[in-house]
Amino acid sequence: MNTNTVTITDNRNNKSYEFDIVDATRGPSVVDISSFYSDTGMFTYDNGFTSTANCISEITFIDGFKGELRYRGMDIEKLASNHSYLETCYLLLNSKLPSKKELVEFDLELRHRSLLHESLRHLFQAFPAGAHPMATLSSTTAALSTFYYDHLEISNEDGYQEMARRIIAKMPTIAAFAYRHSIGAPFIHPDIDRSFSENFLYMLRAYPGGKMHVGPDGEYSIKEIEVKALDTIFTLHADHEQNASTTTVRGVASTGAHPYVAISAGISALWGRAHGGANESVIQQLEMIGSVENVDAFIARAKDPNDEFRLMGFGHRVYKNFDPRAKVLKGLQDQLKDELNLDSNLMRIANRIEEIALSDEYFISRKLYPNIDFYSGVILTALDIPKSMFTPVFVIGRTVGWITQWIEFKKDTKTKIARPRQLYMGQ
Repeated sequence: MNTNTVTITDNRNNKSYEFDIVDATRGPSVVDISSFYSDTGMFTYDNGFTSTANCISEITFIDGFKGELRYRGMDIEKLASNHSYLETCYLLLNSKLPSKKELVEFDLELRHRSLLHESLRHLFQAFPAGAHPMATLSSTTAALSTFYYDHLEISNEDGYQEMARRIIAKMPTIAAFAYRHSIGAPFIHPDIDRSFSENFLYMLRAYPGGKMHVGPDGEYSIKEIEVKALDTIFTLHADHEQNASTTTVRGVASTGAHPYVAISAGISALWGRAHGGANESVIQQLEMIGSVENVDAFIARAKDPNDEFRLMGFGHRVYKNFDPRAKVLKGLQDQLKDELNLDSNLMRIANRIEEIALSDEYFISRKLYPNIDFYSGVILTALDIPKSMFTPVFVIGRTVGWITQWIEFKKDTKTKIARPRQLYMGQ
């Protein structure tokens, strides 16, 4: 008798059905209910897919109760502290960290692939002045598929790697161009002498001719701590298992669409304030609170069940413990405060909210710990990155995760087109 099964009994007729249990290498096992409808004539109902595994994956693991996040088995805190974003990209794409030689070659390839086709560059002019960079980013990424249409049919590992490296390299350029078009500033092309994360800051900040802002004390430079901070944020955002945008990417992949179209769909899904747009909302809320003196009143509103006000940047759908990414960013925030001499009004407000939330029984009992959005919003503000670019920064970091998930889906010979069922209650 196979004991690694689950038996479900329909109490209306006492019929029993047996389904196999599939054990995971980490985390919960799953019940394989693939034949549930054909066996029982019923569907399962799981609003929000909170108890449903939609794929088999070897990329990212989360244990929300322990506050654990791993990429390819590597702990996120160790990875973010000891390795660069490009090393993380290589790890996700190749299931191993690169050697020094492999990292140099990977870095150089991305630098040279960061330039955009001139015809694609002209596409930005079609968007109105002031267009939100996320809308431009999503649309331009979809248009990128027309320039590299041959990626629709990939038959070997070299093809997967070329396609993935191309989109990872170009995303910072597309994002920077989208922002500069939104403010009417001339485009700054990538500088292949600069690293991945430094190049993005350069494309946001530079003037034509490659000059940075010039002040009374001379030309400003991009500080090493700024590059490190942004690189760490990219690493922490690189993948996060089967979240809403990743599920969107896999869903579009299941239709056979072009990989860059699937990424474009992921960008659109990420834009929502319940997902990647949350860090922008955090800063907007801190600005609304206005001063440290107002914090207690807003905390009281957050606790009031009859008040619609919700404190942004606290709690998480998955983590029922401290978000491990938030731990890393908390340390980074403290370092930035010291090294960049930051003592802004927004940071004082954020520090006061954090102090209350980590000691107040209301937040502790409900496991409403500060999440990655709370700290990333504050840090990106410290880096002088405009609020409209907070979610595009998320996109840049997450692109490698999305494309790795797309590749894993395409390599799985058992995958099917995504087609959820419904509980019909109409006429």
